[in-house]
Amino acid sequence: MNRGLILKFENLVHLRGACRQLCTPSYRKVNRAQWKPVQSSAHPVWSVLLYPQFWQKDRLISVALPQCRHLATKEETKKKRKKIPLTKGEVEIRQKMTVEELARAMGKDIDHIYEALLYTDIDLDSLEPDSILYEDHIKLIVKKSGMKYKSAKLKEEKERENTDAVKRPPADPAVLTPRPPVVTILGHVDHGKTTLLDSLRKTQVASMEAGGITQHIGAFLVHLPSGEKITFLDTPGHAAFSAMRARGTHITDIVILVVAAEDGVMQQTIESIQHAKNAGVPLILAINKCDKPEADPERVKKELLAHDVVCEEFGGDVQAVNISALKGENLMVLAEATVALAEMLELKADATGLVEGSVIESRKDKGKGPVTTAIIQRGTLRKGCVLVAGKTWAKVRFMFDENGKAVDAASPGIPVEIMGWKEVPSAGDEILEVESEQRAHEVVAWRTYVEQQERMKRDVEVIEAKQKEHRVEYEKKQQKLAHLTWRQRKAVLYKANKHLIFSKPKERTEMDKNVLSIIVKGDVDGSVEAILNILDSYDADDECKLDVIHFGMGDISETDLSLAEAFNGVVFGFSVKANASIEQLAAKKGIKIKLHSIIYKLIEDLKNELNSRLPPSVVENTIGEASVLNTFSVTVGKNKIPVAGCRVQKGLLDKKMKFKLIRNGDIIWTGYLSSLKHHKDDVQVIKTGMDCGLSLDKYIEFSIGDEIICYEEKEVQQTTSWDPGF
Repeated sequence: MNRGLILKFENLVHLRGACRQLCTPSYRKVNRAQWKPVQSSAHPVWSVLLYPQFWQKDRLISVALPQCRHLATKEETKKKRKKIPLTKGEVEIRQKMTVEELARAMGKDIDHIYEALLYTDIDLDSLEPDSILYEDHIKLIVKKSGMKYKSAKLKEEKERENTDAVKRPPADPAVLTPRPPVVTILGHVDHGKTTLLDSLRKTQVASMEAGGITQHIGAFLVHLPSGEKITFLDTPGHAAFSAMRARGTHITDIVILVVAAEDGVMQQTIESIQHAKNAGVPLILAINKCDKPEADPERVKKELLAHDVVCEEFGGDVQAVNISALKGENLMVLAEATVALAEMLELKADATGLVEGSVIESRKDKGKGPVTTAIIQRGTLRKGCVLVAGKTWAKVRFMFDENGKAVDAASPGIPVEIMGWKEVPSAGDEILEVESEQRAHEVVAWRTYVEQQERMKRDVEVIEAKQKEHRVEYEKKQQKLAHLTWRQRKAVLYKANKHLIFSKPKERTEMDKNVLSIIVKGDVDGSVEAILNILDSYDADDECKLDVIHFGMGDISETDLSLAEAFNGVVFGFSVKANASIEQLAAKKGIKIKLHSIIYKLIEDLKNELNSRLPPSVVENTIGEASVLNTFSVTVGKNKIPVAGCRVQKGLLDKKMKFKLIRNGDIIWTGYLSSLKHHKDDVQVIKTGMDCGLSLDKYIEFSIGDEIICYEEKEVQQTTSWDPGF
């Protein structure tokens, strides 16, 4: 054979051996490596293989490797990286963290975070080091890594510049001009406040109200025959609307306290007096319904003395006027008394410069959008003005008076309806005019920021309190089990939680406390506020938990139904509507919609719904009583059965019912009879005065003097112990 071919073959064999050596684990530093280009050798591989001296291991590698790319090992790359300190114990977490921040906090690399998220619902392909993770996923990662987590304390941020809008300094007395007085009408429900306002305005507001009860604040401008103007606020007298009455007194100059002559001082009358005192507002007493035969104005004045309301005839400073709002008697006397008091107060305001005012009521209108009723306190409001109230702002598009007539300007003391709000402000919010829309954005952003900071602080306090509570609970459990071995502790905990481990998710939710989830919708902000204030007084969570999952203004929408379906809730609407398509959708999904126009009927309906969620209680109804006169036993097969000779003292004994055996006042046994005999005959019923022999379904020795009670169990629907106070 050709010598050259043999030499080539030997060279190939040696090359194969050299390649095998290169592939062994001792020469492979890592699996994951990066390729780096290097300058290629001047000698080709075949020239090396022709000569045996190049077959030595170290030389062969030094020549073969330059023909390839150099492997940068994982160890080399680690040296270049900044070393991450390993976190021991607890990891400080926040509500939102990036992947990189979490890795740094845990002392791990980013790959570790990716591995922990492999079997979660997060799309790893879209996850970057700067991607934000939320609290539930952060906790999961920390737990999977065998670590504990704790909420990080709020770091003190750089103090942000306060960009809030504030009131202007007091105006120069020289620029002040007279303004109409703002008069709030207060008093108990159904004492005639709205009828009085109707008579002054010559309108029929009272006839349009649901149940004859005012349920919103109404702001009206009344023109008297003398040419004077008075702005009246008609507040609700119902117990539920305490917050509205308080809001009315804080923006008013004079309070007219309406008291029915036949009823006298009532609960909301006393509350109204307190509101006026807190606001430092003078009172005028209007004793209404004086045309009724049972009216007693003098009794009313004497009753008010107990509440520090002293009329002029008793040496005080409170004017008292006897009126009949229904018949229009003495109304001009009341109006003159109001004007006279306003003149004494010398009510003036600055009608120039930026506008200041207060939101009386707010609502969502289908055609107009968010709308507010406001009273201007300073400046003159015109179309195009940019206003801020709470955390929303408006560029005034239109203004209307109480009759719905468009107006171009509103001066101090005048009530006006404003259109153009981005969102619905809360009733009672302060209205301030700002220079531009950009300035309005700054103010809203600052107020939102302040609220977020306060909420975060509250959340941290709650979290820390819960953690402390859970820690104390855990330590107590550990102390109880301290004397046991770890195997015994494991067995005890398993037995305690066995019913939860093997129950299905649906069963677990049923085992939780009863919950009534509700959605509250109202026509105006004040109505929703009043309902929520009542719900705040709910104190029967141990019976049934009440959970308000959403509240707002406007008619019932599909979003409300979706929420109700998700939480198995009920939708309560106050003075709002649900159109036909919404009602059909609710019926299809099995969602209850409860619509009301009178607040106490809504609360009654809510109580009925709570009652329906309560489990029925079992009540025992006694049917008959018998006393044991003698005892003996009978033998059945190999067993001895105790038998009691009894006489029925009251009612009857029915074998189908349940029985109790009572001895010295203690219940010894509860169950059913195995036999009931009368003169050796098996019977079903024994009546009063008859003797019988009976045996129980359990072996129990009778004693002379024992009592046998026959009773039936009935399920009775429980009622909630919550009392809303009216």
